[in-house]
Amino acid sequence: MRISYWTGKRVLVTGGGGFLGSHVVSKLRDRYPLEAIAPRREDFDLREPEDIRTLLSATQPHVIIHLAARVGGIGANRENPGSFFYDNLVMGVHLMEEARRKEVDKFVAVGTVCSYPKHTPVPFREANVWDGYPEETNAPYGLAKKMQLVQAQAYRRQYDFNAIYLMPVNLYGPGDNFDPSSSHVIPALIKKCMDAIEEGECRIVVWGTGQASREFLYVEDCAEALLAAAESYNKPEPLNLGSGREMTIRELAQVIAQETGFDGEIVWDTSKPDGQPRRCLDTSQAKREFGFEAQTDFREGLRRTIDWYRCIHRPAMQQATAG
Repeated sequence: MRISYWTGKRVLVTGGGGFLGSHVVSKLRDRYPLEAIAPRREDFDLREPEDIRTLLSATQPHVIIHLAARVGGIGANRENPGSFFYDNLVMGVHLMEEARRKEVDKFVAVGTVCSYPKHTPVPFREANVWDGYPEETNAPYGLAKKMQLVQAQAYRRQYDFNAIYLMPVNLYGPGDNFDPSSSHVIPALIKKCMDAIEEGECRIVVWGTGQASREFLYVEDCAEALLAAAESYNKPEPLNLGSGREMTIRELAQVIAQETGFDGEIVWDTSKPDGQPRRCLDTSQAKREFGFEAQTDFREGLRRTIDWYRCIHRPAMQQATAG
């Protein structure tokens, strides 16, 4: 941690009220910047260049960490490919262009593991990111986010603009999105198990075959990595952020069932897609460049996530029952 890096800096975190953003803002404030700014989506629409110009004129940031995004699981990506592409593309393009014009000192662009080709050799290395087309269900999202890498590298060459690009794996942790219409796999499975227990159901249905694999990074570890990269990394090459541990969705479902206390049957709906066959990152570059290694044991992070969900879910259930 380089607290001195942040001294006197105004830092703008787009998406600062979201899942990852709230953790980034919390850790950022522990580093004592001059100001940590987390604009509200209702006040500034980052798809609109005029809103971005107004925001940057009002805040005059030295550093921008761009986390605002439209995201979701396989189902949400299948249902909204156009808006996932457009919203993510234009937010990134307009924000970086206006940041360049305002001579912002540093721009941290956060991409996604979804940008990798569908059949990338495991572990995914940064050099593989252009070796093929992404998995079809999330390709529009993944490609839109990958354009920020193109833009960052082009702006560095032409304008000497210090933009870096980071690619996290699937995140999980307290504060995650548990809405069934848009959640990712861990919160979706936690909710399925918890709902089944509450409703006395003896089985849950999960999309796919369970054979696909994923890698997961605890959200606080990711927040720490983003800030460490902002402090120390100033190169054009993209960097992976992950834990280095791969598990199948079948294994994941079994672990979540154990940790939530669900002892019923897990039924696999093979008519639904698995998504990308495998995901696991080579994270050696991030370790070499700024010493990042994931610190949170997966089961411990999962327990914290389940405990958080129980805390916010039970009061809502009690209120509904009382009503």
